[in-house]
Amino acid sequence: MFLSEAWEKYYVDKKIEGYSLLTLKTYCLQFNMLVKYFGDVNTEEVVIDHLKSYLVEVGGHLKPSSLGNKVRFLRSFFKWLHEEGVINENPAKKLKEPKVGKRIPKFLTEMEIEQLRDSCLTSMEKALFEFFIQLGVVSER
Repeated sequence: MFLSEAWEKYYVDKKIEGYSLLTLKTYCLQFNMLVKYFGDVNTEEVVIDHLKSYLVEVGGHLKPSSLGNKVRFLRSFFKWLHEEGVINENPAKKLKEPKVGKRIPKFLTEMEIEQLRDSCLTSMEKALFEFFIQLGVVSER
């Protein structure tokens, strides 16, 4: 089975499973990039080394989180192909997602806190602002 034929069946299955339109749209973009790279080849021809080369080439400029999205799509698609009996082995099974660093929170300066406080128009806004400040919006000291 060629990639395009497999995609049509995969897409229908995921739609039936209730995947969101945003997820389906994202997967469609991912699939189009995959076919642009490989061409519409037979699914059995794709091996892990091909997938790794693809990820290096198309993901070289991406953030780790974006590259992780590509890896998750590939694992999902090829897992489905394997479970449906389209391919004998899942080449994406051993693909690993890149490590994603933790985001460090940005603290507000005293000046930013004062500017926000001054922008409150009603007593309700002022009360909510003070409440949130006390809850944990920590200023930079």
